[in-house]
Amino acid sequence: MRKKVTVVGGGFVGSTTAQRIVDKGLADVVLTDILEGVPTGRALDMLESTPITRADARALGISTAAGDYKATANSDIVVITAGFPRKPGMSRADLLRANYEVVKGVVEAVVKLSPNAILIMVTNPLDAMVQAAYKISGFPKNRIMGMAGILDSARMSSFVATELNVSVENVHSFVLGGHGDDMVPLPRYSNVAGIPLPDLLPKERIDAIVDRTRKGGAEIVGLLKTGSAYYAPSAAVTEMVAAILQDKKKILPCAAYLEGEYGIKGLFVGVPVKLGEKGVEQVIEIKLTPEENAALQKSAAAVRELVTVLGV
Repeated sequence: MRKKVTVVGGGFVGSTTAQRIVDKGLADVVLTDILEGVPTGRALDMLESTPITRADARALGISTAAGDYKATANSDIVVITAGFPRKPGMSRADLLRANYEVVKGVVEAVVKLSPNAILIMVTNPLDAMVQAAYKISGFPKNRIMGMAGILDSARMSSFVATELNVSVENVHSFVLGGHGDDMVPLPRYSNVAGIPLPDLLPKERIDAIVDRTRKGGAEIVGLLKTGSAYYAPSAAVTEMVAAILQDKKKILPCAAYLEGEYGIKGLFVGVPVKLGEKGVEQVIEIKLTPEENAALQKSAAAVRELVTVLGV
């Protein structure tokens, strides 16, 4: 019996995520949106592509305008991308209240029908939305997480590969902290074919890459004018889905609930975790320099500020 993944939100991030999961044959996918016709049409288009891609996976699209989520029942994973998009000049904090209401309604609906699912949050501001979903769902901490670190690390890796003119397969970047301007790229833990990044690039070039990584999402928003990134975010979600469904025990940076790790308690923050069939199966603690730790604590404080505003 094939696994089942529900993707809530049929916009660019959601529909591209659904397409990637179907193309890889990872699971049957239910794509939902409050719009009539859009998720159904996009899912039908995906389904009709499977004879060409040779992917034995089904795609179904439904409108939830009337609050009917029955088709999502018994999902193994629920990916929540629904929410208002970030616009030029808008901070993630600006999205806070509006997207909280969206997430609240969605989480309440899906957990009733899929009580054993794993939740992957994508809606921004990411870290605060994961915290909200955790409180609303009542799920154990291992079954709820946020997609952020994989995306941020991928952005950094793409910049490093371009700078050095090397294969992206050789580059491994490391980013901790919240998914925002206070994220913590760690050049010391980043490498190219095992060679530490500081041994390959001068400090000023590394600093430029770190700065561009932090502003990666805003850079794309500024260029698109009327939207935000979706190719890289959907690829990041799909990697998480694959790690869970295939029980890979893969070490990936995700927003996970910390209970004292890194000196942070009661908060979702981006850290390396082991992802497997049970979700977040282990939080990996690494040694940080005083400067790196100070940056991580600053990032966590920014997340806590948003969480405090929401009261979750």
